[in-house]
Amino acid sequence: MIDEPCTARACANIALVKYWGKRDAALNLPAAGSLSLTLDALATMTTVWFDPRRAVDELVLDAQPQTGAVLARTSAWLDHVRALAGIDTRAVVDTANFFPTASGLASSASGYAALALAASRAAGLALDPAALSRLARLGSGSAARSIYGGLVRMHAGTRADGDDAIAAPIDADATFVAELRMVIAVVGGGAPKTHGSRDAMEHCAATSPLYAGWVACVDGDLRAAEAAIAARDLEALGVVTEGSALAMHAAAIASRPTVLYWQPPTLAAMAAVRELRARGVGAWATMDAGPHVKVLTTAADSAAVAATMAAVPGVTAVTTSTPGAGAFLT
Repeated sequence: MIDEPCTARACANIALVKYWGKRDAALNLPAAGSLSLTLDALATMTTVWFDPRRAVDELVLDAQPQTGAVLARTSAWLDHVRALAGIDTRAVVDTANFFPTASGLASSASGYAALALAASRAAGLALDPAALSRLARLGSGSAARSIYGGLVRMHAGTRADGDDAIAAPIDADATFVAELRMVIAVVGGGAPKTHGSRDAMEHCAATSPLYAGWVACVDGDLRAAEAAIAARDLEALGVVTEGSALAMHAAAIASRPTVLYWQPPTLAAMAAVRELRARGVGAWATMDAGPHVKVLTTAADSAAVAATMAAVPGVTAVTTSTPGAGAFLT
């Protein structure tokens, strides 16, 4: 039945090898692959109901009814679900992020992963994980990875239609993954960022003299990250993680005019991570399209990392996350 609501939960993911740039904006096809860790602490819950009595789609985000561009983007994405299901019924979407929205903490990843599962099921579809990943990617490139838990590899694909641009879980040692932690240091209270990721990627690709070099380094980083995971070598994975983040931001900063997400506490937190490593603590920083610093570490070192991040002036909240599960129906 398409007139009954479905609710799904999905977690955001943090890319260890970054996704930054598209080869096809209309289909949301990435310019290169990526590799991520799904995080249990950053979750979205979404309920979708296809209601034959509705004349238009409705969207409620974090208890606030949405209009304008946000609603239009969601409605256009829902058209993909309607096309797959062979229906034209309008939908009601009620979604909530249990962490700051549009702040650089990958809320679009968890949001569209949860939406893909909830909307497809509410429309009467039973899509396999690969098809869900493909569907989620149409809303947000990073959402393709949030269909899965743990460590995930996104494939850029080569087909013009994007059918092979999907994510897949990495076959990693379960004990190694279970020991991973991500300490999330929120800068500036989690306020919405000034540069949206989608527009910033396009601007960077069009204007940054470092963009081509950024794309060229991704395949090598992916090979190095996968080798580190296979060898259970967290230090090697951490080196790639921090290097990939810095290379992505270097390309963004070199955009004209610049795309600069960092704030003074961002730099202070990054310096604190280097000081932790100098003391023998396993800690490697990564940053997405926002000012917040996420620190890859272990269960054993996570308390020391969290305490250090909490002491950085300008860091307003610290959360330690275990690896998260893939999207599921509640």
